[in-house]
Amino acid sequence: MSGLRVPSVLRGVYARRTTAGLGLTALVGALVLNGPAAQAAPPTPPDAATARTYLGKLTVASEGSMDGYSRAKFPHWATQSGQCNTREVVLKRDGQDVQQDEKCAAVSGTWVSPYDGGTWHDAQDIDIDHVVPLAQAWRSGADKWTTEQRKAFANDLTRPQLIAVTDRVNQAKGDKDPAQWMPPLKSYSCTYARMWVAVKYDYKLTVDSAEKNALTGILNGC
Repeated sequence: MSGLRVPSVLRGVYARRTTAGLGLTALVGALVLNGPAAQAAPPTPPDAATARTYLGKLTVASEGSMDGYSRAKFPHWATQSGQCNTREVVLKRDGQDVQQDEKCAAVSGTWVSPYDGGTWHDAQDIDIDHVVPLAQAWRSGADKWTTEQRKAFANDLTRPQLIAVTDRVNQAKGDKDPAQWMPPLKSYSCTYARMWVAVKYDYKLTVDSAEKNALTGILNGC
């Protein structure tokens, strides 16, 4: 991992690729765990107008049961290259001046959490958030996926699904959807809603009525 920033024009290319109408099998196949290095920030989500279109295409359904759920059914963090797993890749990507040891663990750096604006210098203060939580995905359709499909979802560096944030803020979020929780930093609301919708759209996950209403209100204000 070089840690070099990828020009915004390339991020746009990646973003357009992620919005293609691929089936779930193709989506999973597109995630190559030993693929290109991650960008210097989470992949750019679609703009608000596109996100509104995507939201309108999502199936509205009541959340399913948690029966049978466990985080172990979403294997993470997967090895990306050498001794570097998905968590370490995101820490490197989302931080500044990140130094890693011979085992790829982040030993120094600076991380600014977009959820709350907190600045941290110890990787132990940082969680890697699944924007659409694993339990939320399970209740929205991932219970029907294979383990490999869930592994791809839990380690997806190609979509705006993973982000380094303050640990206690991530813990407060838990598995809540946008009708139940939004990042404390209000200026990030639009970006978060766009990320959420992009992930649910690409993975063909459902939304419940309250979730859709909350997302509609946020995106309409973007």
